[in-house]
Amino acid sequence: MKNKKIIFIALDCSVSKAQAIIKSIPKVKSKKYEIGIKVGYQILYSDKGRNFIKSLKGYKKFIDLKLNDVPNTVKNGILSLRDLKADYITIHASAGYDAIKLAKKYSGKTKLLAVSVLTSMNKKNLSEIGHTKKLDKLVIHLSKLAKKAGAYAMICSPHESKKIKKLSKLPSITPGIRLPGDQSGDQKRIATPKFAFDNGAIGIVMGRSLIKGNIKNNFKRLFQHLES
Repeated sequence: MKNKKIIFIALDCSVSKAQAIIKSIPKVKSKKYEIGIKVGYQILYSDKGRNFIKSLKGYKKFIDLKLNDVPNTVKNGILSLRDLKADYITIHASAGYDAIKLAKKYSGKTKLLAVSVLTSMNKKNLSEIGHTKKLDKLVIHLSKLAKKAGAYAMICSPHESKKIKKLSKLPSITPGIRLPGDQSGDQKRIATPKFAFDNGAIGIVMGRSLIKGNIKNNFKRLFQHLES
């Protein structure tokens, strides 16, 4: 992570679809970037999900569960995932200081990524669930809490990476990434890969822009964009 920035491919699909996608990922030979795999509920909760995650070789493994519960339950969740040997696991920063700290204590070599505010949410959505802080101030508040509790990095919008790094000293991994011209889908605070890396992200998460359609051509577009 110190030397190369990571492009995480979001496999929010069935195990069979994920296996087909893995086979289509081109070999990336780059001094700047490496490829990681992000899996979430759909794969982990499926019948063959755990075996699929264990089978992943040659990729950084990112399990995206956004743990959010009382501290002891979060700890038990972390312990139940240790056999999968993930490089990264997500926890909601809003789970609180105690939950993050306890998760860190039992996470072993797995790095904790603290989720700030989902990139599918905007000011209106936050107001609907009762938040009174402005979105950017809430993100900074949560990042400072996560830093204090021992999180490795923040999951946040690409638009917030630079400010988080400056004010809470945490690096960031950013979802909501689209290639230029691609549709935003259900994301609201989106950006291009180049924007995200230029603004300090150490990793980005990409789904539809890479795995929809011709995967090899999508990767070609991605690296042309990054090198432009």
